[in-house]
Amino acid sequence: MRETAKKSVLPRRRTVALAAMSVALACATQMTQAQETFKVGIVSFLSGQAAESFGIPAVNGAKVLVEAFNKGEGPAPYNKPGFGGLKIEPIYVDENGGATKQVQELRNLYDREKVDAVVGYVGSGDCLAVAPVAEEMKKFLILYDCGTPRIFEDGKYNYVFRTAAHATMDNVALARYLKARNAKADTYNMINQDYAWGQDSRKDFMLSMAKLYPNSKAGEDQLPKFGAGQYGTEISALMAKPADVTHSSLWGGDLQAFILQAGPRGLFKRSQVVLSAADHVLPGLGEKMPDGAIIGARGAYGLLAPKSALNDWWWSIYQKAYTVYPVQAPNRMAQALMGLKLAVEKAMAANGGKKPTTEQLAAAMTGLEWDSAAGRIRMALGSGHQAIQDTAIGRTRYDAAKKMVMLDDIQRFPAECVNPPATMKSEDWIKAGFPGAKCN
Repeated sequence: MRETAKKSVLPRRRTVALAAMSVALACATQMTQAQETFKVGIVSFLSGQAAESFGIPAVNGAKVLVEAFNKGEGPAPYNKPGFGGLKIEPIYVDENGGATKQVQELRNLYDREKVDAVVGYVGSGDCLAVAPVAEEMKKFLILYDCGTPRIFEDGKYNYVFRTAAHATMDNVALARYLKARNAKADTYNMINQDYAWGQDSRKDFMLSMAKLYPNSKAGEDQLPKFGAGQYGTEISALMAKPADVTHSSLWGGDLQAFILQAGPRGLFKRSQVVLSAADHVLPGLGEKMPDGAIIGARGAYGLLAPKSALNDWWWSIYQKAYTVYPVQAPNRMAQALMGLKLAVEKAMAANGGKKPTTEQLAAAMTGLEWDSAAGRIRMALGSGHQAIQDTAIGRTRYDAAKKMVMLDDIQRFPAECVNPPATMKSEDWIKAGFPGAKCN
């Protein structure tokens, strides 16, 4: 009887032990799944002349949106917590320091921090430097801002994407805006930064003017260095030979400095100033921003944004957090993270709910379309790696009662009106007279 009792007790003990192990393993698996994250490196200017008006607002946009996403507080289709249930873990990196430094920082994000994706870069020079490195490493990279068309027009990538339109859109839209109003433009001057962004913006505006104003003549062509800060010599040259139109793609601290220096000297009264990327300096400049300047925001952002429930939600969470409306930089960051979220969830749906590999994520992002606060974003160029979007242009007016700069006489341009087709490079498209453009 004792032997029988022993034998009957031992199997029961084993059964209990095995059951306990099974429960422990199940709990451990659930805990691992619950703790699994999606790490995102977010790169923007946190110091230097581009930080205050551009880099930090972009990072602020990332912070408020990541918080909302992790809580599952976004409107559909952005209402699933995190990225498909994966908690978003952001790692913020300063873009200041030059292209060589950014290449090393990118490698560190992938190799040391083990990020699943990087979203970043404002400077076109930085984008041109990091894109080939991410491709070489076979790592997922979203360029959220930089404007040069060269990235996808001169290169082909599998793992690199840009979720916002490039600079061709901005300068074609400015020229079309002038033409739609029969603005006098017999002559035009230019001041643009002497690197990829400024050079490409200058070229696209000149080519667009040649098509829309064939008798117009270019005058002063100033190309100060990025971060110059002082523009007395350039302003003197622009004032000495005033033109009907003065074009500039200056941005960030450079643009703020130029406006503060050129405004009191009367440049904005002697010439119709057109600024391709100026909305982000309006809150800071306030009444110091001259009335009547024609400006773009590199998309339908901020005061140029179309009315929508998504834009109302985005505007409210950003303004509540930072007591200012979201301008170009946070909007571009937000639309990148919105696109990334949907791409991750699309890849997970095709992968049995599991965290996607880099290859699966890249496949999901290619050719993707999604709604942003600025309207529909479509990865239509660069074999599905370069976005196009609608844009808008308006005219500045300071409202003393509201104590802010407003934008009047707004004109909206469909994406197909101001972006080249997938079969043509920007320069060739403009030179050919914008074939296939749909502007109605």
